[in-house]
Amino acid sequence: MAMSDGSADIVSQIGAQLPYLRRYARAMTGSQASGDTYAAATLEAILQDRSILNASDGIKVGLFRTLHSMWESTHTIEPSDPASGIEGAARKHLSKLTPHTREALLLSTLEGFNVAEIATIMQRDTDEVSHLISVAHREMADSIAGRVLIIEDEAVIAMDLEAMVSDLGHQVVGIARTRAGAVEMGGKQKPDLILADIQLADNSSGIDAVNDLLVALGDVPVVFITAFPERLLTGERPEPAFLISKPYTEDQISSA
Repeated sequence: MAMSDGSADIVSQIGAQLPYLRRYARAMTGSQASGDTYAAATLEAILQDRSILNASDGIKVGLFRTLHSMWESTHTIEPSDPASGIEGAARKHLSKLTPHTREALLLSTLEGFNVAEIATIMQRDTDEVSHLISVAHREMADSIAGRVLIIEDEAVIAMDLEAMVSDLGHQVVGIARTRAGAVEMGGKQKPDLILADIQLADNSSGIDAVNDLLVALGDVPVVFITAFPERLLTGERPEPAFLISKPYTEDQISSA
């Protein structure tokens, strides 16, 4: 059956926003698999009832509102969950955060929505959204500091990231410019978190470097930085779970 021009245009707009919906879902849930499940459920809901998009709000806002509605109605965080290691520590930390602050912060800093748009997505008033973002920044400042490895080949960007990470109270244990250098440095320093570029100095891959490190170090959280996040969120290959777009902002780095 042929699509009308209007239907084709909506499908095109949804397709353009899908990589960012998946990015947010992964960051919100803390899991690549869980985030993609929520994104897929969002698309299924829209296929069943396209009116839930509410075109007057815009396709992107409608997509995120639908996803957020599903998240609100289904997710729970149980401090007593038996999960151990990094997953257990993450769940324990999330259980202590003021409800809804993390989502408001991610929508603001990671996805670039304004307060009015976030209010529509979260179905709250703008004053409450502003308060949630403020609380999120305050709780973020109180977070436990850790040891961070930066994998970045451009010296100016590496220095910028180092300054931001240090200002947040974390210790930068090293800056690597290549895959081999990252693996060697990470093996020696054993960081708590890795902040990695995708394309490195010798044309090696930051993703490959991180995969090598995860084999050696175990389940260490990783945040990737790339100028083209949509190219890494196609569903056609193994993908990084957490992405920040270049050019990035200080708020994006700190919230990630």
